[in-house]
Amino acid sequence: MPKVIRCGWTGQNDELYNHYHDTEWGVPVHDERKLFEFLTLETFQAGLSWITVLRKRENFRKTFDNFNYKKVAQYNEDKIQSLLQDPGIIRNQLKVRAAVTNAQAFMKVQEEFGSFDKYIWGFVGGKPIINKRKTLKDIPATTEISDTLSKDLKKRGFKFVGSTVVYAHMQATGMVNDHVVDCFRYKELT
Repeated sequence: MPKVIRCGWTGQNDELYNHYHDTEWGVPVHDERKLFEFLTLETFQAGLSWITVLRKRENFRKTFDNFNYKKVAQYNEDKIQSLLQDPGIIRNQLKVRAAVTNAQAFMKVQEEFGSFDKYIWGFVGGKPIINKRKTLKDIPATTEISDTLSKDLKKRGFKFVGSTVVYAHMQATGMVNDHVVDCFRYKELT
């Protein structure tokens, strides 16, 4: 059986990372709840490794009502304090509060554009940008589009949405295909 070639960032030996890479990363996402989940997880990832977030993902789903943004938008101080005591998630007060703020901003975007999906995918013309990255070194941390999107999200009241976080979100949700060209998923998603 031939060896499966993946993007080098997975480390190749971590089952959780490989599963995420093989089944989710770079797959176009249009579901509102899923978009909110990825946006929230990306904001919690800021300054940390993605594997840290992946290992806590199921706990995040439980504590954040399966990323039901309508519920998250209504979290009160008691709920926020209970989240900050939960060792199953990343207990950063600014990020927990940002999740609530972002849920509220997310719903305002839905009101204005009809859906968050329509809003965010509008930045890439409604379809994935297919890149041709040969190595991990060729993959940038930010792009002009992520810069523009980041500024727009901040203007709309979103928190922890710097250009690097936004570009990671774009990669995760398939707005860009940044699988390296020799990765088996590159062709599958092109």
